[in-house]
Amino acid sequence: MTIINSVISWFMKKRMHQIELFMKYPLDVQEEWFKKLINSGKNTEWGKKYGYASIGNYHQFINQVPLNDYNDLKPYIDRLRNGEQNLLWNSEVKWFAKSSGTTSDKSKFIPVSQEALEECHFKGGKDLLSIYCSNNPDTKIFSGRLLGMGGSHFPDNPGAGTFVGDVSAIIMENLPSWIELIRTPDLSIALMAEWESKIEQIARITRNENVTNITGVPSWTLVLLKRVLEITGKSNIREVWPNLELFIHGGVSFLPYRNQFMQLIPGAMNYLETYNASEGFFGIQDRNEAEDMLLMLDYGIFYEFLPLTEAGESSAMAIPLYGVKTGVNYAMVISTNAGLWRYQIGDTVTFTSTDPYRIRITGRTRNFINAFGEELIVDNAQKALQSACEKTGAQINEFTAAPVYFGETSSGAHEWLIEFEKEPSDLAYFTEMLDNALKALNSDYEAKRYHNMILGEPIVRAMPNGTFYNWLKKRDKLGGQFKVPRLSNNRQILEDILTVI
Repeated sequence: MTIINSVISWFMKKRMHQIELFMKYPLDVQEEWFKKLINSGKNTEWGKKYGYASIGNYHQFINQVPLNDYNDLKPYIDRLRNGEQNLLWNSEVKWFAKSSGTTSDKSKFIPVSQEALEECHFKGGKDLLSIYCSNNPDTKIFSGRLLGMGGSHFPDNPGAGTFVGDVSAIIMENLPSWIELIRTPDLSIALMAEWESKIEQIARITRNENVTNITGVPSWTLVLLKRVLEITGKSNIREVWPNLELFIHGGVSFLPYRNQFMQLIPGAMNYLETYNASEGFFGIQDRNEAEDMLLMLDYGIFYEFLPLTEAGESSAMAIPLYGVKTGVNYAMVISTNAGLWRYQIGDTVTFTSTDPYRIRITGRTRNFINAFGEELIVDNAQKALQSACEKTGAQINEFTAAPVYFGETSSGAHEWLIEFEKEPSDLAYFTEMLDNALKALNSDYEAKRYHNMILGEPIVRAMPNGTFYNWLKKRDKLGGQFKVPRLSNNRQILEDILTVI
């Protein structure tokens, strides 16, 4: 393993030269990818519709191609899932990353081309290791095993040969074979669909491995670490994996979980954040202890940014990379080598630097809760509450919800403050109906609720009449233009409302 560690570390450091090039010449790199993407898309059905053959510059591009969201591309994606090709992209698309968060569907299905896998997701994985090796030249992560937890994938349309799954599962299924030499557990376990059995098997198999680095979503990783300690009877993870030095994380904010990780893994430990979504790999934390990420510019993605004040407006004007300013909240717009064109992914970022371009994720374009990867949006909440009211005869005046983070021995949850016009006769039954409706509306919420492993049952609290009015009055926010935030990704608003009871 020592020889493998030396060879791989050397190879990873070589990639730093390419990273330094796009840091030095960011606009040239983006212009080059813009031309490549337009040329690749010009003979597709989409490209012909919007005259890609006549597009020679960015000005023509924004005049001819509208901003899009998932619902705009959905008819094309549905046809791709049925086996049609050359619709949005000029090469075969057979993989679709399953995500949630739309207002009209339980799940989104994001196309993933071979180019997106190789030029974006795989390159992102190699680059994060290259950056880590560069920042930590004495690293020994390749002298042991990489522990990776993926989602799962399954056939979508057997007749068409298409597959759907979590983006992590799609990546793991298609990784080069040499990766299997340094990772654990094997794919048959890492990609199991039944999460309780998967966590159990991973814990039992890896407890005797020399795990040096872990990659995963913080919430699920905590579940695994706690189970490893239960099985081994050890007091902390360092006693199980003494050479563990790196946790690569993404998907949700790490801040609420940091203290628990530090308690479970005492001593020196490195944490590296990535911005890897179903739609692409966008950012890597390139400096130790930094709170921002380097925007990765040579992954087959052309970036635009929409000032958040204009997001969702028909007259909104996005700007390319050279027009951004630090400290401004932008909605991200991407055109990719999987056929997403001027696609609004729903994430918001702010630039902390423009030389080089570094970003910090600030949230979503709509109110949401995504503390555990559940991506709960307001439309889900309103529809679920309506369903619960219909089943219990309740009526609601106002509500808000926020996360309850993991405790030492408890899972997370969502706490709901609801002011009823007509209270349900059985609040526990109302809570059950709300929970069931949310599961039916949102596949990510449903997954996180599995056996209470990540999310426990919602906590619903009936508020006295006038609570929300008094809160708005306290904040000098009475008036038609001021509204109670329905969902928040932190507890600040919820805790403030509780002070007026």
